[in-house]
Order: sequence, then structure tokens, then C-alpha cells
Amino acid sequence: MYLNKVFIIGNLTRDPELKALPSGSKVCSFGMATNRVFKNKDGQRQDATEFHNIVVFGRVAELAAQYLKKGSQALVEGRMQTRSWEADGQKKYRTEVVADSIQFGSRPGAAGSTSTPGAQSGSQKGGEEVLVESGDKIDYPSEEINPDDIPF
Repeated sequence: MYLNKVFIIGNLTRDPELKALPSGSKVCSFGMATNRVFKNKDGQRQDATEFHNIVVFGRVAELAAQYLKKGSQALVEGRMQTRSWEADGQKKYRTEVVADSIQFGSRPGAAGSTSTPGAQSGSQKGGEEVLVESGDKIDYPSEEINPDDIPF
């Protein structure tokens, strides 16, 4: 069994670039950066940044180009792919993430509140976590629900 699955949560390093293929379908490419914090052998905190090339096709490409910009946060789910080509007599390689889906994160410079629009926050209710969009409120019934009262 083989698995090629990638999840990346990071910030865009450049604005998305939308192009059309000869077939008419859209392709969007952009860069993302992820950070890793660790302690070195001396016990000092170190930061390491990795840069990723992202490519997305179809309707998701159009949405990414429309809503994302440099500095935006996003979660990308996809697969790793390495392309190769000849240029000036040399073989060139490029490894990129071909995205299947993208979830948009917080927007840089969003004004109005301390929580970013579109961000999710968790709240506890009855022992289970409920995710709600910021600004939305869920009204829970005050009485307990008896499972015997459910008709199915």
C-alpha cells in the first residue's frame, strides 16, 4: 500500500497567480511558508521556516485566486509531485504540492475585532466541543433531551 498525502497550514508568501491551460481549465500557483519551533542541543529555542510551492486546478483554483493574497493563512490538502524538464541543456526539478482542497484561514489586517472573521473558536457544551464561526452564537435548549422521546 502507498500513500501520498500532504496537509500544510501556513501563510502565503506571494499572491496567487491564475492561468488558463490550453484545455480551458484554470490553474493557480502560489507559495506557502510553514514554521517549526524546536530546541537545539544547547536548549535554546530555534525557528525553522520551510517554503512550499502549491498548485491547484479547476474551480478551487479560481476561488484561491479570488480570496487569497500574500500573508493569508490557509490549510492545503493534497499530494506531493516532482516535475522535471530540460532548460539550457540542464535537467531542472520542481517539487510542489498539488492541492485537492483549500480551507481559507484568518485574513491579514482584518479590522473590527480581536478574533479574525472566518476563524473558528471552540466552546464547551455538555462535555463535547462545538465549533462555531466567530460572531455566531448557538442557542441550546435549557432542558435535557430524553433519548426515549426521539421518534426514530
